[in-house]
Amino acid sequence: MNSRHSSSNPGRALSRIGMALALLMAGGAQAQSLQELYDAARAFDAQYLSARALADSAQYKAAQADALARPSLGLGVTAKRDETDPPNFSRVGATSLSAGLQGKYALYNRSNQLTISQAQLGLTVAQADLETAEQDLIVRVAQAYFDVLGAQDALGTARASKAMISEQLASAKRNFEVGTQTITDTREAQARYDLALATEIAAENDLRIKSVTLDQLVGRNGVTPKPLAVPVALPAVTPLTVDPWVAQAEEQHPLVRKARLGLDSAKIEIDKARAAEGVTLDLNGSLGTVNARGAGAQLKGTTHNASLGVTLSLPLYTGGATQNRIKETLALEQKSRNDLDYARRAVSEGTKRAFFGVQSLTAQVKALEAAESSSKLALEATQLGYKVGVRVNLDVLNAQTQLFNTQQNLAKARYDVVMTSLKLRQASGQLKPEDVSAVNQLLAK
Repeated sequence: MNSRHSSSNPGRALSRIGMALALLMAGGAQAQSLQELYDAARAFDAQYLSARALADSAQYKAAQADALARPSLGLGVTAKRDETDPPNFSRVGATSLSAGLQGKYALYNRSNQLTISQAQLGLTVAQADLETAEQDLIVRVAQAYFDVLGAQDALGTARASKAMISEQLASAKRNFEVGTQTITDTREAQARYDLALATEIAAENDLRIKSVTLDQLVGRNGVTPKPLAVPVALPAVTPLTVDPWVAQAEEQHPLVRKARLGLDSAKIEIDKARAAEGVTLDLNGSLGTVNARGAGAQLKGTTHNASLGVTLSLPLYTGGATQNRIKETLALEQKSRNDLDYARRAVSEGTKRAFFGVQSLTAQVKALEAAESSSKLALEATQLGYKVGVRVNLDVLNAQTQLFNTQQNLAKARYDVVMTSLKLRQASGQLKPEDVSAVNQLLAK
């Protein structure tokens, strides 16, 4: 048989991809799911934990404002020594000790009432910020997760490609030795092999970097994510049109809600500034005891006193401070309106980008799946033609490269569909922890 026929058969060559990936995923029984790593990140990621602590603190800030509607009570103690020098130069001294309770209760204070309402808005803003942080964490964990899977696929493809090119190089060398091929075929195969080796080295380093990112995010070492289940079945994105997504985003996105609350708070701030011109009514009371001793004391012994009264205050002139404060709050209200408009436009644009991105990537997956099947058939036909002498070594190398590139692009496109679907839900304000569980169902068990 002509030595040209010593090239590997198509089935055995193609199976090397799966073998390389299987070796790369060794220890898969200990692989972690997306859900498991997300749960770990929620308990470890400093950025998310910081946002959660800030949200927790908001309830105490609101409780501080609530105190304005309650009475206040304080204790005061004073010790005093008085000395006088009368004309006869006989110094007279007296000591006194007084203690008392002072209480105050705002019977009417419009500014206090508005401050309490504003604090409740702040509590809702804190919840919106926490929701934003949680959505961001989901996307960061999922992105790091699928980046590692993509890097693993790239390395597996690089190794499988190098193995097939190595066989083609060996075949070219044998054929050159027996005189059935020129040195050009050998040099072409050697060049492809050297390039494949460089690609493998780069893929190994990329995998290390992506793995470090995932490890750091979840607080673990040597994390191995589970791959997508085979056959890969990506769920459809519904609704199928962009308008419902945009409508949801403009209404419910945390950033829009926060901007809307900011506008409400700005309106309250205007009312607070105007309330500074109004009347306040306070109930004041005190209860005290004074103990005086000494020749100079006007009232020797212990005396008790108590008082209860109402204080009405009305500012008459503040030097223009109140009027300018009102003008300032009116300008800040306009800023808040513009911030709300910007937030709505931004989330609308982001939602549209994500929606059309998912549509495009889904179509790419279907096209690449067809291209993969065609590339496999083309490689098999080229290898057969090489055996019978109607194809040259370069044709086989090109067909192999086309197949491996198609398979790597297909894997990446599938990961991109999953990620962009999550980003679409984030852009529209719908991303929840339950979505992690939904993606988790796509992974190998």
